[in-house]
Amino acid sequence: MRLSSIFTIAGTFVLAGLLSLVAAYFTVRLVEDASEIAVRNALDGEGLTWADADTNGLQVFLIGTAPDEALRFRAVSIAGGEVDAARVIDQMLVEEAEDIAPPRFSLEILRNDSGISVIGLVPVTTDREALIAQFTEIAGGAEVADLLETADFPQPKGWNKALRYATRTLRDLPQSKISVEAGRVAVKAMTESEEARRRIEATLARQAPDGLRLALELSAPRPVISPFTLRFLIDDNGVRFDACSADSEASRDRILRAAAQAGLEGKATCRIGLGTPSRRWVDAVEISMAKLAELGAGSLTISNADIAILAPEGTSQALFDRVIGELETALPPVFALQAVLQQPEVVTDAGPPEFVATRSPEGNVQLRGRLNSEITRQTADSYARARFGSDTVYTAARVDQNLPQGWATRALAGLEALAMLENGAVTVTPNSVTVTGKTGNSQANVEIAQLLTTKLGEASDFDIQVTYEEKLDRSLGIPSPEDCVAGIVAIIGERKITFEPGSATLDLSAKDILDEVAELLKICGDIPLEIGGHTDSQGREVMNKELSQDRAQAVADALRDRRVLTASYTITGYGEDNPIADNTTEEGREANRRIEFKLVVAEPIPEEPTTLDAVADQQQEGETAPAEEAGDE
Repeated sequence: MRLSSIFTIAGTFVLAGLLSLVAAYFTVRLVEDASEIAVRNALDGEGLTWADADTNGLQVFLIGTAPDEALRFRAVSIAGGEVDAARVIDQMLVEEAEDIAPPRFSLEILRNDSGISVIGLVPVTTDREALIAQFTEIAGGAEVADLLETADFPQPKGWNKALRYATRTLRDLPQSKISVEAGRVAVKAMTESEEARRRIEATLARQAPDGLRLALELSAPRPVISPFTLRFLIDDNGVRFDACSADSEASRDRILRAAAQAGLEGKATCRIGLGTPSRRWVDAVEISMAKLAELGAGSLTISNADIAILAPEGTSQALFDRVIGELETALPPVFALQAVLQQPEVVTDAGPPEFVATRSPEGNVQLRGRLNSEITRQTADSYARARFGSDTVYTAARVDQNLPQGWATRALAGLEALAMLENGAVTVTPNSVTVTGKTGNSQANVEIAQLLTTKLGEASDFDIQVTYEEKLDRSLGIPSPEDCVAGIVAIIGERKITFEPGSATLDLSAKDILDEVAELLKICGDIPLEIGGHTDSQGREVMNKELSQDRAQAVADALRDRRVLTASYTITGYGEDNPIADNTTEEGREANRRIEFKLVVAEPIPEEPTTLDAVADQQQEGETAPAEEAGDE
């Protein structure tokens, strides 16, 4: 064969091989591109945009980061539906799973006569057996239903604090529901009386540890109000209630709206209770208050079904007649109306008679003025001594037989009203009884109004100006000033409030003492307390005086920094004047360097008789003076 033929055949084969390679390359590229596009479109169509595809020959690689394992598997399945599954290579990653959120731990404790039920979810670290043992002890033999579940998660901050408080609270509330969460306790309970409700509410709020959110919903049975009383006044002191009673929340709201329309400003409330004489009580109240507002001034007293309106002197007779006539026509059946237009007071040469009984903050009671008979004076003195204590009563009332009828009743009723006050005064005149003072009973105005209405009648004129002060309310468990000082002494005990040598800078060791004293003084409130500084006899007397004053002031400032109200405190530096030990020994000097807390007790100031009574007493003394002189001679 010729050489040229050989080269021709060889060239043909080489060319065919080259053409085959080129065709194979472009075919593979076409398959790769088609597979990649098909898989990408399928993934995008299913919303898996986080996934991508790449090819290498016939292999299809899936890349990207899947949100979770399920979506990763879904992407592989979709790609396997577009191309042969054997060609799919999974190179996707999966996001790390976030930590599982802990559950909401909570507890519901129900207590009634049948026992205690507890349900909820608690951390596994909670000592469940000890908790149920506490509930069993509180239940006192009654059944304890344990429906608790546990979860193995860290207990949240504030969980133990809330659980301890709830368990302690459960002991005092036999009819209650207590809900516990981390840092929060909600209490719903029924108490025996309104007084018990207020006392328990104050105690629970005071015992709540810092940082614990407390929600209280305590209720008490509605009291029986007898007589069912409302007293509404419009005078120079403004528009106000002395007493307000209602049989429901809806009635209370209607009464308060009527009072606002009559000119009442600010906050007022009505006592809700049982004993209303008629279902139309609130209708009678609304109508009567509106008519009193038309008169412009006066008092409205409703006791059960008896209504009395007292119009002040100077009210137009025509206006009085019209308003009272319209009121008589509009009142619902059952209610009876008595209306009085006050007349000018008749003043005799001796002046208007008056009986005054006062009770000081220290408990001293003085009776002055006039009483109508020796029997009435002895009765008033005996009642006062029995009610207030024999050693605290001073009687200086004189006998005047020309007093108006019913004077004895008015005077004795005034003493009963005074007994409802911590301190104050009662003034009895022919036309009115005035009660002023302070009390720790939030219902004192209502009770005094009920007392005077019952004793003196609905048409009587009396004025009650009594202020409620929480610090005087024994039901709130607030300690007396004497108890506060005794508590401070007990807190300090054998310890001392110390200072850096020769200065008024408190030593670090005094911090814990002052923290405890401050907590007590916050409860005690505004009391007349003296902080006294004392030194030993070393050094100059003037310097010691100044140092003791500065140290006492430093203690007061430290208490103020701890949010104690110190406005009523007296700061005194005694220096070396009042030693309690021998200054010639080191032990004695150490004892004399001290801070003392004492109660400042005001000396009672005897009341002077009224001007007219003083004149009358002088006249009596003048009439008897000759006889006394003769007797002396």
